[in-house]
Amino acid sequence: MSHQLDALRALTTVVADTGDFETMRAYQPTDATTNPSLILKAVQQDAYRPLLDRVLRDHPAAPLAEQADRLLVAFGREILAIVPGRVSTEVDARLSFDTQASIERARQIIALYESAGIARERILIKLASTWEGIQAARVLQAEGIRCNLTLLFSLTQAIACAQARVTLVSPFVGRIYDWYKKTAGADWNEAANAGPNDPGVQSVAHIYRYFKAYDIPTQVMGASFRNIGQIRALAGCDLLTISPALLGELAACTDPLPASLTVADAKANAPEWLASNEVAFRTQLNQDAMATEKLAEGIRIFTADAAKLDAMLGQTA
Repeated sequence: MSHQLDALRALTTVVADTGDFETMRAYQPTDATTNPSLILKAVQQDAYRPLLDRVLRDHPAAPLAEQADRLLVAFGREILAIVPGRVSTEVDARLSFDTQASIERARQIIALYESAGIARERILIKLASTWEGIQAARVLQAEGIRCNLTLLFSLTQAIACAQARVTLVSPFVGRIYDWYKKTAGADWNEAANAGPNDPGVQSVAHIYRYFKAYDIPTQVMGASFRNIGQIRALAGCDLLTISPALLGELAACTDPLPASLTVADAKANAPEWLASNEVAFRTQLNQDAMATEKLAEGIRIFTADAAKLDAMLGQTA
């Protein structure tokens, strides 16, 4: 009997949001995406410790930043042996406000993959959707290095990414939901804010419709889900990156799953066209309390986990 995970695959490219190889083998996603938090969690498990040990054994004198990138690439190579598509590998979040340093680290990551025989077409470089990160992506895309702009919480960020011709954007459904729920406090009505009424779902749906209405080639990948209702409400989105627990819930459900997002509907209900430049980007982002706060918080979290990973590398060396 068919289940909702199979039905979703017919509508959307399914991406595994995990660093766990066995989960990928079990659910057979097309792509996979990682971040510093996921890699940090993985290397603390016995099953993945050999990857860390191998990097330190083979490159004991390498600078810490290079060792960290080699560890990320080691995970990426293992993932690409499992998934048929692409893997996203993240540039150090501590560089989120440094365009040139982000470009240089991205080039280094791609060089490490290519030296291992992995074509750059199978790699997506993840960068935070700051103005500086987006401008780094503009340069990298022009060099044939495909980018995935993450920590994205607003249409303002998405439009700037589209203008930079990035390959893919990852708007964060769950973290938007978290902000609105926390802000509402005791007034939050879960039932009234579920499914298509979920503020995180609405944000991603708006970006999807904007891109499709104006034939913008940048792909939209919904990320950071809290429940399968959010996933169902975005069925039809270009890609969805989903945690192991929610992949399991979808695989256990046999209810029908119709498309919630379609190109035809987007074109029939085109949003207003919006111009964008640096001043507009910074002004609009500053006026959006949710997007501003969640972007800053996300960078802080990824920065903290990158530092923990550095400490682990330093202590083990």
